[in-house]
Amino acid sequence: MQQRNERQAKLATRKKDEGGFLETLRVIVHALLIAVVIRTVLFQPFSIPSGSMKETLLVGDYLFVSKFSYGYSRFSIPFSPPLFEGRLFGSTPERGDVAVFKLPTDNATDYIKRVIGMPGDKIQMVDGVLHINGQPVPKERIDDWVETEPSGRQVRVPRFRETLPNGVAYEVLDLVENGFYDNTPLYEVPAGHYFMMGDNRDNSTDSRVLSAVGYVPYENFVGRAEIIFFSVEEGQHAWAIWAWPWTVRWSRIFSLL
Repeated sequence: MQQRNERQAKLATRKKDEGGFLETLRVIVHALLIAVVIRTVLFQPFSIPSGSMKETLLVGDYLFVSKFSYGYSRFSIPFSPPLFEGRLFGSTPERGDVAVFKLPTDNATDYIKRVIGMPGDKIQMVDGVLHINGQPVPKERIDDWVETEPSGRQVRVPRFRETLPNGVAYEVLDLVENGFYDNTPLYEVPAGHYFMMGDNRDNSTDSRVLSAVGYVPYENFVGRAEIIFFSVEEGQHAWAIWAWPWTVRWSRIFSLL
């Protein structure tokens, strides 16, 4: 009798352990599914790897990109499976949006730039001034942007405020006069494509470089940048929580874009 009771007790314990394991596995699977759905349908986190969008976005910024802003294409889904063509529930980007897109030359690499040219637009840089359809975009000189290098040395960079034809205003940096991209050919944006530029005008590989980026197809848009939810100094790690009091850029957290 005692042995039978012991066997039953062991069997009950094993079933309980198995039930606990299965319940834990079920919770993990559900959590992963919810995360995939949120990332695919609602918001995707994105980190800034380069300084091409300074000062709007800095290296070390972490932001949320709304996936529903422009509708959904195959690039909205992780690993971009070719399940369908075009966009579902599509809404076109607006001039001045800061948007994430898949690089047209490989359809895999994520880029983030500002929407400057719409389908059919003629875009050109002339002596550092952006021209859209033959008209110069107002460019107002404002106070310099001061960047502190890791060595502690402060560098002053000329800063300007541009105002697009639809009234969207933002700030751009001009590192050098007569830079390589300050004078360009005339670009004619094809139908169904967009012209993207970085705010750090002399240090941005964007649609001005046709061989590297070029015109961005509507299908390649991933989403619109909405808010910076975290930010650490360049060269620091977000997971290093013990350093947060000194490395977090507190003033940038929850900044809208």
